[in-house]
Amino acid sequence: MTLTPSLRKFVLAVHITCSVGWIGAVVAYVVLGVAAVLSSDMLTVRAAWIAMELTGWFAAVPLALASLLTGLIISLGTAWGLFRHYWVLLSLGLTILSTVVLLLHMPSVSATADMVRVAEGVHIGGHGGDLFHPSVGLLILLVITALNIYKPRGVTPYGWRKQREERAVSQLQR
Repeated sequence: MTLTPSLRKFVLAVHITCSVGWIGAVVAYVVLGVAAVLSSDMLTVRAAWIAMELTGWFAAVPLALASLLTGLIISLGTAWGLFRHYWVLLSLGLTILSTVVLLLHMPSVSATADMVRVAEGVHIGGHGGDLFHPSVGLLILLVITALNIYKPRGVTPYGWRKQREERAVSQLQR
């Protein structure tokens, strides 16, 4: 399956938008987590956790899934291929890992948000922000971005085989 040039550009635009949006959602989540950690105000901590839950479920999760889907479409529909280059495989693996960790982590965010919604001031004090997961996630998303921009060399054995097959076909057509 090869995408037409106009469809490829459209899918690429959607992919970039979703990927950058996912990074933005994670940055917003980290900022909210920092606010929850640094604040001694019960209302700020409560608001931060509720906002982290909303940001996670309604921005980060949909953008992560859309980024994964559009990345698969691009890799399968262009000459880069899904299994031809190590950077594509690494990018895919890191995207899947980040998405799975996000999906597994969000129920605990919702549970904490539910708890701080009803907690009284004294009980909310130990619920600082959630900084580890989104900080590591942000770092991984930036690595994925760098891989997709710089496209380091390295062709997989499958990629070498496909290149040889394509050269043989082009020589036969001459």
